[in-house]
Amino acid sequence: MVFSSLVFLCIFMPVNLFLYFIIKDKTWRNWVLIISSLVFYAWGEPVWITAMLFSGVFDYFNGLMVEKYHGTWKAKAFVALSVAGNLLLLGIFKYSGFFMENINALFGLSLPVPRISLPIGISFYTFQTISYVVDVYRGEVKAQKSFFKLLLFVSLFHQLVAGPIVRYSDIATEIEHRRVTPAGFSDGVSRFIVGLGKKVLIANTAGELALTFLNTDYGRLPVTGAWLGILLYSFQIYFDFSGYSDMAIGLGRMYGFTYKENFDYPYVSKSVTEFWRRWHISLGTFFRDYLYIPLGGNRRHLTRNLLVVWFLTGLWHGASWNFIIWGLYYFVFVFIEKIFLKKILDRLPSVFSRLYTLLVVLIGWVFFYHTDMGQGLRFLGVMFGKASAFTNSEVSIVFRSNAVFLIIAAIASTPLAVRLFNAIKACFKDNRARIAFMDNVFRPVINILILVLSLAFLVGQSYNPFLYFRF
Repeated sequence: MVFSSLVFLCIFMPVNLFLYFIIKDKTWRNWVLIISSLVFYAWGEPVWITAMLFSGVFDYFNGLMVEKYHGTWKAKAFVALSVAGNLLLLGIFKYSGFFMENINALFGLSLPVPRISLPIGISFYTFQTISYVVDVYRGEVKAQKSFFKLLLFVSLFHQLVAGPIVRYSDIATEIEHRRVTPAGFSDGVSRFIVGLGKKVLIANTAGELALTFLNTDYGRLPVTGAWLGILLYSFQIYFDFSGYSDMAIGLGRMYGFTYKENFDYPYVSKSVTEFWRRWHISLGTFFRDYLYIPLGGNRRHLTRNLLVVWFLTGLWHGASWNFIIWGLYYFVFVFIEKIFLKKILDRLPSVFSRLYTLLVVLIGWVFFYHTDMGQGLRFLGVMFGKASAFTNSEVSIVFRSNAVFLIIAAIASTPLAVRLFNAIKACFKDNRARIAFMDNVFRPVINILILVLSLAFLVGQSYNPFLYFRF
């Protein structure tokens, strides 16, 4: 089940909200969330709910043991057990086939390659439970004595299958004590609708258009077609993932949970380093806090630390060499920026540093999209002139027919619209009636319009994947 499905929007979410709010007892509310989360997760692949339950039980035990033996070698042993167990679980489901294929290719063997379907969200909930045990070891949180409250943290359907990666410390208080206010619920609904609009109206449209140029014979693809195709894909992946994060954050607010932001307009960044502070923030901070800093951070072995982090960042995204190459590609630019390039970029006019970053990111998406690196290199060749033509009529037709959409997508990927709305409100700072109109009439009307359009699009669309579900 996905947030942008009619089943979720018209049945699951309304029923779940109704049951949650007619019950006043906090314990029973938690049970409503646990049961509905398990139903949500098991909707497509019921058998793999066992993997998530195993991860929850496993780290519930590890957390208790770490706290019990705090300050001794046994606590470290249980942390190591948690990390090893979760990575083994992730490795079996996500990477076993990839590793076996490469062993066969390297040594000329024909060992059987396991074909295991990937449990949705496993890359997210394994990281969440690892962070919980490590935070207990560091003394940042107390071990949760109730297994069912820890299961609530692990299974919360709001963010379970595609993030953001929520740490136990972020919501530990809200698991025990949370309060839903009318203002908070309203903000949550608004945020959810904005995310739905990003996903359905922009990401899905961009994805369908991108396939015109990315799913074709590159021998006949013109230069402008390659650039337009990868630009559309960049819109698709941004609005797809940030839209999901918005919906997750909005759902959390509706139920009294506050999740941290996961995107901060990354396409306006003035360096690659800044881009990764704005893109998938929860993943970046996870690797920073649980891997990069413990390895030594900027203090010692900088090159090694960056190489390890970016190799694993690429590998986390998928069991394929293109993701590893994509991660190492960013290692090169982040390393160069740390050594000298960032100082140069800071002296340049912002338009040049932004164009540099956007160019690096667009090329990066070529590696990310193409699991066949031969095809990816051919596509890069087309982008930089190795093509049969500079442009053609198909590119012109697609561009002219969708020029308004491209402008809307470009503006929506920047903070311009939000700044304009806030600037208008600031002009009315002495007029409470107009501010109330902006907040209580204008914004709800826009939200209703986005919701109606999204539902109308969903009725007629067959293309509605969430790209990050496969990670």
